[in-house]
Parts: sequence; C-alpha cells; structure tokens
Amino acid sequence: MIGAPFRSQGWNPATGLDCAGLVWAAYAAAGRELVRPVDYPLRGWPRDRIEAGLTAAGFCAAVDAVRVGDVALIVHPARQYHLGLLGAETLIHAHAGLRRVVEAPLDSTAHAAARWRLS
Repeated sequence: MIGAPFRSQGWNPATGLDCAGLVWAAYAAAGRELVRPVDYPLRGWPRDRIEAGLTAAGFCAAVDAVRVGDVALIVHPARQYHLGLLGAETLIHAHAGLRRVVEAPLDSTAHAAARWRLS
C-alpha cells in the first residue's frame, strides 16, 4: 500500500487511505476483517475513544517487545493522534502532508508510541 494516495476517511488503497484506513486495509489484505471506526475527526478526538475503537476491532495494548505489524498510536501536539504499522526498522503510515502512504525509518516519536496488536 506504500504509495497509495492519502484521503481523509479513506479505506480503499485504490482511492485513498488515511492512517486508520491504512491499518484496517492492511489487516483486511492479510485476511483479517476488523470492525472499523467511522466519522472520526483528524484532530481533537479523545484518546479513550481511539483506544476504544482499537479494542472494538480486536486490538489490545502490547507490553512486550515490538512485533512487525504492531499498530503504533502516536500522539502529536494538540491531541492529534496518528496510527501507523511498525516494521522491524520502519513505520508505514498515511502521510497527510505528502498526500500518500509512506515507509519511513523509525524515529523517536514512533519508538515512544503506544503499541497495539491483535489479541
């Protein structure tokens, strides 16, 4: 899905993905259909609602070492939350500024992110 266009509320790699859409589309491509959130804002959503959405989809907070495919819940200033998929040394995420899905080296923000994985 790297290179897929960015689209707010997007769930289809052909027409565009946002960060949540990327996570759900990636798991769907791997054969795991998850309950997906709807009508969420790009900014200002309370963290507990985001975590409730992850829990409803079957994710749980990860406490042990990072596994490829873990979901990173990144907190940016002003309560802007972002999801991405962790690789061994990279983060795959829908980059709104670049308007596409990208793979980037893990940085301190990704390392500090809360991690979620399917239970």
